Amino acid sequence: MAFESLSDKLQNIFKNLRSKGRLTEEDVKAALREVKIALLEADVNFKVVKDFIKKVNERAVGQDVMTSLTPGQMVIKIVNEELTALMGSETTELKLLPDNEITVIMMMGLQGAGKTTTTAKIAGKLKSIGKKPLLAACDVYRPAAIEQLKINGEKQQVPVFAMGEKQKPLNIAKAAVEHAKKNGNNVVILDTAGRLHIDENMMNELVEIRDNVELTQTVLVVDAMTGQDAVNVAKEFNEKIGIDGIVVTKLDGDTRGGAALSIKAVTGKPILYVGMGEKLSDLEQFYPDRMASRILGMGDVLSLIEKAEQAIDEDKAKEMEQRLKKAQFTFDDYLEYMGQIKNMGGLSSLLHMLPGVGSQIKEDMLPDEKQLGKIEAMIYSMTKAERGNPDLMNPSRKQRIAKGAGVDISDVNKLVKQFEQARKMMKNMPGLMNGKGKRRGGFKMPFGF
Repeated sequence: MAFESLSDKLQNIFKNLRSKGRLTEEDVKAALREVKIALLEADVNFKVVKDFIKKVNERAVGQDVMTSLTPGQMVIKIVNEELTALMGSETTELKLLPDNEITVIMMMGLQGAGKTTTTAKIAGKLKSIGKKPLLAACDVYRPAAIEQLKINGEKQQVPVFAMGEKQKPLNIAKAAVEHAKKNGNNVVILDTAGRLHIDENMMNELVEIRDNVELTQTVLVVDAMTGQDAVNVAKEFNEKIGIDGIVVTKLDGDTRGGAALSIKAVTGKPILYVGMGEKLSDLEQFYPDRMASRILGMGDVLSLIEKAEQAIDEDKAKEMEQRLKKAQFTFDDYLEYMGQIKNMGGLSSLLHMLPGVGSQIKEDMLPDEKQLGKIEAMIYSMTKAERGNPDLMNPSRKQRIAKGAGVDISDVNKLVKQFEQARKMMKNMPGLMNGKGKRRGGFKMPFGF
């Protein structure tokens, strides 16, 4: 996950700071030297790091910090504020015109950055807020680019306008806007061609569209995995075409994340969204303050709440709560529970958003995704009656389930045992709570979670 290494290093540095009762100027400077090294190792732009450390140092060695009761905490607060400012301070929304006008967004980027997928992801987001987007296939060079856009458009239930590979991108863009006017679409998103590197032909093509089509926004897509190259690409696109906002993709990968920390400071342009996975739903609004909190190990509870609101049906949640109170939890409920966790990005993603938890989580402590798949297969191998009434289980039924799921019978026995323990726990739930509603003792989530 992006920033994991940086996050671990910064948390260790600040742990040492917090352990000191009083701080000297040398303590702060020594800590900031370590912060500087950690940022450079995370591939943050050198000039950006230099300015960042200077600003933090000026504030951190001030009288208010040195004489405060918790100087370590004060330094962390300053780092958090400066890290937020570095990434843009405020959240920037995609500019959209009123519904009776047509918003035209030109998507740009190098080949391989995930531009076509991101284009469809943005269309899906706009559709979910009541807009009527139209995707325009302006990449006439890359094999299968038009087909890829059509497939993604279909998944998002968003129409795609295409004229094949023989037309000029400018003509396609103009025709797409006319098509939108006639068909009631109020957003046109132009998926333009990328190249393996910046070249004159690509830039001329984009300039031609910019100068002849009334664009509302130009959005650049960059790949976080390319580090400082992504920052250089953004700088060049901004100088030659002009960009209004940036989408950083692959921030969920094994990347140092320096691009996300440097790009605003170098280009002056805000990050609009970050891509956190391959699925069409894996596009998050970029909140500088929340990202700074995640990096410093303070969690991101607001994003966690938003993910839950999007993934969980409120009526179903109330219904399940009633069943839990009556200890009527079934295997069907568990399947639904697993599905909701998957929709929210998986257990690892959720735990990393909890304050003080992310840094404690090691990969071997989390349930293996394959193990979850195995549990799913066992439940799907049960009959409807067995899923609804786990008490029906007997050796011959377990044998049949194991065979159907392609697992050993010991796996089925383990699942049933865990399930029974979970149900017993739910029956005893009132006894685990004190008068104020707090747990008296810790207990495991169902099925070892």
